Amino acid sequence: MTFQEQIKQGIPSVLPQKKDRNPNISHAPKRKEILSEDEKKLALKNALRYFEPKDHAELIPEFKQELEDFGRIYMYRLMPDYKIFARPITDYPGNSEQAKAIQLMIQNNLDHAVAQHPEELITYGGNGAVFQNWAQYLLTMKYLSEMTEEQTLVMYSGHPMGLFPSHKNAPRVVVTNGMVIPNYSKPDDWEKMNALGVSQYGQMTAGSYMYIGPQGIVHGTTITVLNGCRKIDNEGTAGKLFVTAGLGGMSGAQPKAGNIAGVVSVTAEVNPAATYKRHEQGWVDEVITNLDELVARVREAKENKEVVSIAYDGNVVDVWEKFDQENLYIDLGSDQTSLHNPWAGGYYPVGLSFDEANEMMASNPELFKEKVQESLRRHADSVNKHTAKGTYFFDYGNAFLLEASRAGADVMAENNIDFKYPSYVQDIMGPMCFDFGFGPFRWVCTSGKAEDLQKTDEIACQVLEEIMQHSPIEIQQQMQDNITWIKGAQENKLVVGSQARILYADAEGRIKIAKAFNGAIAKGEIGAVVLGRDHHDVSGTDSPFRETSNIYDGSKFTADMAIHNVIGDSFRGATWVSIHNGGGVGWGEVINGGFGMLLDGSSDAEQRLKSMLHWDVNNGIARRSWARNEEAIFAIKRAMEEEPLLKVTLPNIVDEDLL
Repeated sequence: MTFQEQIKQGIPSVLPQKKDRNPNISHAPKRKEILSEDEKKLALKNALRYFEPKDHAELIPEFKQELEDFGRIYMYRLMPDYKIFARPITDYPGNSEQAKAIQLMIQNNLDHAVAQHPEELITYGGNGAVFQNWAQYLLTMKYLSEMTEEQTLVMYSGHPMGLFPSHKNAPRVVVTNGMVIPNYSKPDDWEKMNALGVSQYGQMTAGSYMYIGPQGIVHGTTITVLNGCRKIDNEGTAGKLFVTAGLGGMSGAQPKAGNIAGVVSVTAEVNPAATYKRHEQGWVDEVITNLDELVARVREAKENKEVVSIAYDGNVVDVWEKFDQENLYIDLGSDQTSLHNPWAGGYYPVGLSFDEANEMMASNPELFKEKVQESLRRHADSVNKHTAKGTYFFDYGNAFLLEASRAGADVMAENNIDFKYPSYVQDIMGPMCFDFGFGPFRWVCTSGKAEDLQKTDEIACQVLEEIMQHSPIEIQQQMQDNITWIKGAQENKLVVGSQARILYADAEGRIKIAKAFNGAIAKGEIGAVVLGRDHHDVSGTDSPFRETSNIYDGSKFTADMAIHNVIGDSFRGATWVSIHNGGGVGWGEVINGGFGMLLDGSSDAEQRLKSMLHWDVNNGIARRSWARNEEAIFAIKRAMEEEPLLKVTLPNIVDEDLL
């Protein structure tokens, strides 16, 4: 069968031969035992819904074994024989270019070069899934190959509920992930519902088909490191040391960002497979396994003001403690382990090997939790010793401080309400970027041609340089940082998987860049382009410990903004929309809205991009303005001047002395 025939077939009527997992790639850890005997039967019944009764007797023992061995039913038997990656859009079967674009994006998320645990359909973050099982993947791709532009595919946490009649201006796909009742949104609730096959954690860009590999995180981290260094002093980045952790769930973003920012970076990672994968891919320069060697190499690099990224094959707590003992000064510190998922592989405790930890995680989860919390206390204690010497430490919004506080670590401020260290959003991204409307705009060239990506880079750079000529002084630094980024994008070799790019732009920048892309498509200069964004953005995410951590009017635990974002995007022209319980800080801790939009060179696409991108940004600026954020008030007033149909309620400011 050809590739297209396999896509169109969906779940085969004749079961394929049983398949074993590939032992040479990274796999999700075994999930903890959480189902009762009756619930295990329910999980089997739920899984067997995808198959004709004639196949049930054959599949039951196999699915039982998967549930026993892995804590989930992944249906490995149904993994396709073809290689999964972002093919040119013309390779996909279908009646709708929009549907073909979504097929491309789904396959990009599951590309072995992109995904963290590809055979478990997990893209990043330890549990950020595209689907719960392979039957869902096959059925979804089949539906997309059949869809017309008078239909919408409805996705319930990875399950394709079906194609429903709609109209050509409606979204082609509507995605929800993890939309459970709030009182049932604890981590163990997720474990149970996911094991039953009825809900999943989509991690936003994983579950909404918008991940572009590490590049997105690279850009955000680069901007953060640059501005973190500016907060320390005005002496530039050369010779400054950045210490952090996480090369698995967060890919190779941090070392690459360290190199682009011009610092010495050390990133610890406990999973050797992840460490050496990122080294082979060129995302980290050196790997060191011995702490004494690490100290010597870092001293040398600092003295020589080298730009170098070093991966430490081991636990980050050991690094923090060793550098303290050796009095090795850390300028900038953070952590990007997947602490939103602390008990199931997101964070590994110091003192245990990777394999020992995985074994304990499954066989003795209570002891594992104790070890994680003990490690977090040591981790925080060591960070505190370094900050006492002058280190600038920031929380990357991965729930490090949140979980450390829950473990009883010394991370609270004197008021015992706030953390003693700011999140990167509170200190850097919020006031410097999000409040002004700047966030992670991204695009994918559906032709798969590197030359198309280069052309879009050139177009975006030209647009930004033109905008900068009349930009107010308040956003000149943001504009310049992004012009520098896009000019260096090609040489920094940021592409993993699809031909994609990211840069931080405001509504004006996004609309003008998208319009210029659409014009180039119409002229035949480039192929169709998919637009999207990350979740660390202005408007799509309500996340009190990350994206909206700089909201101080008491509303940071509300999620009206994210819900309005996705509803508003859906009727203003998005090709697909998504809403998630969860994102970078974890299940139950955030509500996340996302979108994708196909530009095909048409006048319809131009109208859609203007309407939707304007809303997607300004919805967030309006909410941030109402929270009395000074920069957002400035930005929304400017937006109203430029668009007479925009009328936003502005806050009145109270004289503090009157209170």
